[in-house]
Amino acid sequence: MSNIDLTNRYESMIYRRCGNSGLKLPALSLGLWHNFGHVNVYENSKNLIATAFGSGITHFDLANNYGPPPGSAEETLGKILRENFKSYRDEMIISSKAGYTMWDGPYGDWGSKKYLVSSLDQSLKRMKLDYVDIFYHHRPDPETPLEETMAALSLIVQQGKALYVGLSNYQASDAEKAFKLLKEMGTPCLIHQPKYSMFERWVEEGLMDVLKENGVGCIPFSPLAQGLLTDKYLHGIPADSRVATSGVFLNEKSLTTEKLSKIARLDEVAKSRNQKLAHMAIAWLLKDERVTSVLIGASKPEQISDSIKALDNICFTNEELNKIDDILA
Repeated sequence: MSNIDLTNRYESMIYRRCGNSGLKLPALSLGLWHNFGHVNVYENSKNLIATAFGSGITHFDLANNYGPPPGSAEETLGKILRENFKSYRDEMIISSKAGYTMWDGPYGDWGSKKYLVSSLDQSLKRMKLDYVDIFYHHRPDPETPLEETMAALSLIVQQGKALYVGLSNYQASDAEKAFKLLKEMGTPCLIHQPKYSMFERWVEEGLMDVLKENGVGCIPFSPLAQGLLTDKYLHGIPADSRVATSGVFLNEKSLTTEKLSKIARLDEVAKSRNQKLAHMAIAWLLKDERVTSVLIGASKPEQISDSIKALDNICFTNEELNKIDDILA
C-alpha cells in the first residue's frame, strides 16, 4: 500500500448529489460483497481500499452478511480503517445493511426492529466504528409491518448509529410507501440500491420515477450482470469464470445463444465508442441523472483502476441508445 498516492485523490472523480440531500457520492462506489472477507488475502484487501480511495472513491458498501464468512468483510474493513485510514474517516462514506439471514433463530433475519437494531450494533462492533454513514434495509419483509421496519431505521438515526438510511431491493409500490413513512418520521430516505444493468431493467418500470419524485438517490448493484457485460464470455466460458466455478448466482443456463449474441453485438457498439463493453455498461447506467453512483466489485486493485475508465465517456448519442435498446429488446 505504500506506493498508493493519496495526494490528488479528488481530481479525476465525478461526484453527484444523492437525491435531494446534502450528500454527494462518487460516480463509482466500491462494493465489498464477495471478495473481502477472511477468504481474501488481507494485504490485497488493504490495496483494494487504498486504490479506490486514492482514485476518489469515498464510498464503501457492506452488509452484515458480506464475507465470506458472514461478518468478515466488516471485520476486514474495520481493521484496515484503524491501521491505515483512521485520519481519513470523515472523508469516507461507510454503509452497511441488514435483511438477510445472519444468525440462528427468529431474530436473525428479515425486518423486525429487534433484528435491525441488534444487527447494526454487531456491525459497529465488528468495524469498531461509532456510526455508519448509511444503513439500509436489505430486502422487504413480507410479514413485519412496514411501519415497524421504517420506525427501526428512523430510531437508528435518532440514536446516532447512522447518519442516513436507505432501502435495497424494494419494488416501486413498497418503496413509495416506505419513503412516505420515513418522511413523516423526520428521517427521509437517502438512497435506494436496486439490481440494475442492461440485462436487468425492471427499475425502469416505475421505480426510477418514484425515486425522482421523492428526491431519493439510486445506486445500482451488479452493473455488469455478474460479469456477462464484459469481454469475458465473448469467446466461450473461461475455466476460471464465475459460471464455470461457482454457478450459484450465474450458471451456464444464463448463457443462452441469444444472450451470447446480444453480448457480442453490445461489444461492437462499445468498440464504436472506443470503450470496453464493461466500461460502456457502467456509463450506460450513469447516463441517467437519477443514478447517483454505480457499485463496482473487485478482487484485484487493477480492476478498480480499469473500472474508473468508464467515466471517460458517459455521454451517448440517440443513435447509440436506440441501437442498444434494439439489441436488448
